[in-house]
Amino acid sequence: MLTDDELLRYSRQILLQQVDIEGQLRLKQSRALIVGVGGLGSPVALYLAAAGVGELHLADFDTVDLTNLQRQIIHDTHSVGQSKVDSAMARLAAINPQVKQVPHRVALDEDSLAAAVEAVDLVLDCSDNFTTREAVNAACVAARKPLVSGAAIRFDGQLSVFDPRRAESPCYHCLYGHGSESELTCSEAGVIGPLVGLVGSLQALEALKLLAGFGEPMVGRLLLIDALGTRFRELKVKRDPGCSVCGATHG
Repeated sequence: MLTDDELLRYSRQILLQQVDIEGQLRLKQSRALIVGVGGLGSPVALYLAAAGVGELHLADFDTVDLTNLQRQIIHDTHSVGQSKVDSAMARLAAINPQVKQVPHRVALDEDSLAAAVEAVDLVLDCSDNFTTREAVNAACVAARKPLVSGAAIRFDGQLSVFDPRRAESPCYHCLYGHGSESELTCSEAGVIGPLVGLVGSLQALEALKLLAGFGEPMVGRLLLIDALGTRFRELKVKRDPGCSVCGATHG
């Protein structure tokens, strides 16, 4: 049940007939893993905590650097030098102390990543490198857990949802294959701050839709964002029957 405090705290989204009390209860009973508490993970964590997702698992092995503060809005100047997970947890506790937080302060290897994914209902990939994205995708496919994937660099953003519970859903590997080990990171190529805020906010929205059970998640669709021209383009993405990651799981 929702307490009187929760009914008041979440009243503006409970008013939405697509959410209502039932949807809010589903959020309260949900657990989400956020991989990376940086530019994308900041708005994701803030909005999911504010919305009342019952349990947030935060994974990041990095510490806060002064160069992060231009876009990683969950951290502040006093956080410089701290663990990003600890900095984020303090901010989230101030926003909503009712949300349980589970920290992962070290890099997740194959086994610990598999266990972290298995422990939640949904995963949000807010990392900034292809190797991590591939590992997170493989773990989600193996555990049949939905994955909300976002990326942003320079003035370009991308967003999609991969849901291995759906036979028609592609996975991250279907879309990007083996990618490129020479992919640039934000520290090398730069990124405009509000773009990661936009992509991260959309990731949080997709997560709420999946967890509360409303709307149409972006499964089988890829959103491309051009921040320079403020243009949005959507592409259809099909599952690759021969995918080396998800092909076998769908038979």
